[in-house]
Amino acid sequence: MRWLTNPVAQFLATGFVTLVVVVVVTGALSRQAADEEAVADARAITQVLGRSVAQPAIPEGLVSGDAAAIDQLDRTVLDRLLVGDVGRIKIWAADGTVLYSDRTELIGAVYPLGDDEREVIENGGTDAEISDLTRPENRYERAFGGDMLEVYTRVRSPEQEPLLFEAYFTADELGEQRAAVLDRFLPITIGALAALVLLTTPLMLLLSRRLSAAARERQRLLEAAVQASDAERLRIARDLHDGVVQDLAGSSLALSTLAARNGAPLSSDLEEVGRALRVSMRSLRSLLVEIYPPDLHTAGLAAAVQDLVAPLAGAGVQVDVDVSGDEDASDAAVALVWRLAQESVRNVARHARATRMSLTVRREDDRLLLEVVDDGVGFDSGTTPADARFGLRAAESLVREHRGTLDVESSPGSGTIVRVEVPLA
Repeated sequence: MRWLTNPVAQFLATGFVTLVVVVVVTGALSRQAADEEAVADARAITQVLGRSVAQPAIPEGLVSGDAAAIDQLDRTVLDRLLVGDVGRIKIWAADGTVLYSDRTELIGAVYPLGDDEREVIENGGTDAEISDLTRPENRYERAFGGDMLEVYTRVRSPEQEPLLFEAYFTADELGEQRAAVLDRFLPITIGALAALVLLTTPLMLLLSRRLSAAARERQRLLEAAVQASDAERLRIARDLHDGVVQDLAGSSLALSTLAARNGAPLSSDLEEVGRALRVSMRSLRSLLVEIYPPDLHTAGLAAAVQDLVAPLAGAGVQVDVDVSGDEDASDAAVALVWRLAQESVRNVARHARATRMSLTVRREDDRLLLEVVDDGVGFDSGTTPADARFGLRAAESLVREHRGTLDVESSPGSGTIVRVEVPLA
């Protein structure tokens, strides 16, 4: 699943999703535009048919239901009214009487007009709506199948009576308008997006390769810097160990020998100086541990932790150490636990003012657990010393990179508990 994190794959996936969204939205907008255009065309056609074709041909007597007038209108204009997508024609009186229709069964029937129809017949204008095919006056339109669009406008009889001219349009007109709009705009939209993706994909590939090369170079330089730093710290630690530490050890041994040879007054002074030298040696060894961590694979985590907590014990802090379960852990897991233990002990020494500290390392299932507990002053996240905050943040980031967890529990006056879990492998 590495392709999921590939920027080029993400770009192409985003482009595909965008294309789908654009197609869906464009289709919806095109259908809406087509419907509006079809309705506008139907309004215009109805006005032309009603006022220019039907109205001049309406004979006297139609409003009174004269059969001769109905027959005359039927013979003179019906074939000019049922044109294109017009499927039905009706002429209404103001009281809801059907004065004329191409379906003769409806002539003379009375059906109540709706508010919109009454508004048009009283004030003029044109209106349109989808036919309600469940109404009895529309029962003959059901044979067309699908929706019907009914459009009505006002006309006048030779007696100057306001009449309602109504034309019914089939759904074919809407479908044709939709197809025409989609055929015009959808290829342009899809083509433009596809061209954009095709043009920008090579640029994304080039940019991704450059970024990957820069990241690899940065990683190489970082590893080289770390190796150089480790080599220099190792050299300093070896020089101190082979020089100053050995000199202090020899001086301490010589003082102990002199103290044994001389009398009580001088022997006591020499022993005191020897103890001071041994304390200095322990502090220096702890400093060497911080400068360059021990070989955990050879010396073992337990020995390294003992050296780590030695300064706290020398400062009067009661220290309890229990290390086990690291035998099957990987070198990376042991090194990570060591680093977290080092950071935790350093915080105890610098900030906690503790009288007691316990450090425990144990195995739980497939994870290595580190727990450092002290009875110090504790802290609040808002008042934690800056260097302690930085150390905890850096440690948390390091643990997260190794798929582990870091929990810190503390409050003012209640000490601190640091709990770390890292995978054994």
